[in-house]
Amino acid sequence: MTEPMYRQIAQDLRQQIESGGLPTGERLPTEQQLSEKYQASRNTIRDAIKWLTRRTLVETRPGQGTFVAKRPTPYVITLGPDQDTGLGGDAGKAGFSEVGERCRTASTSKLKVEIQSASGTIRERLQVPEGTPVISRRQERYIDDAPRSLQTTVYPMELVTRGAVALLVAGDIPGGAIAYLEETLGLVQVGYRDRILVRAPREEESRFFDLPDDGLVSVVSLIRTGYQQSEAGPVPFRVTTTVLPADRNQLVINVGDVPDALAADVPLIVAPPRTASPA
Repeated sequence: MTEPMYRQIAQDLRQQIESGGLPTGERLPTEQQLSEKYQASRNTIRDAIKWLTRRTLVETRPGQGTFVAKRPTPYVITLGPDQDTGLGGDAGKAGFSEVGERCRTASTSKLKVEIQSASGTIRERLQVPEGTPVISRRQERYIDDAPRSLQTTVYPMELVTRGAVALLVAGDIPGGAIAYLEETLGLVQVGYRDRILVRAPREEESRFFDLPDDGLVSVVSLIRTGYQQSEAGPVPFRVTTTVLPADRNQLVINVGDVPDALAADVPLIVAPPRTASPA
């Protein structure tokens, strides 16, 4: 089925933007010029520009025109066995090291610690009854002063009553929380399960990452559940959720014998879908 005219025009302009034919900061031709070029009405051209704007490919400046928007600089995150979170990139000690190796600067906000009641997916992943007190440790993370991720780790309050009181302190735990729990409680993480979700951003995530409010730019939610050993087998004791905007992050998983060099950052280009040609 043939695409609407405005979509055909938008896809053609998108291809020019992503190939560099229309570079960042370049002013697009006027509506009248585009109308003449594509033999389309100005309303059709406006619809095409709206389509590109919703995908953050162009931006309209009042009184100046429409310009090719600056694309977010991609950042590649290596998922691996970091001591504290199991995540590379901008999470945990290994993450800060990787950021430095990429000649970028990592920073974080002050930790926000809250006591909450377990419900929903947290209750399910920690396998605790509804309403069980839990500790939430939340932090905003930045690369080169730009928002890059939101990370929250939740622990059962039972760990504090057993003596792990540092979990209540709004600050980094020297050596990391996993090492601290082993030293303090003899709790050893014997494994973890990762779940990767792609979803529309929540309102507070859109604000933090400065995403368009139409939900067209997704976020990636990396959820790691850590397990300790028990007589009944492995049981969960923490859930770490790292939320990243999908338009400026790429994930790499290394398996087996691979080069020591970090995976290279590559442009964030997604080819437009092909339309079927008539037989």
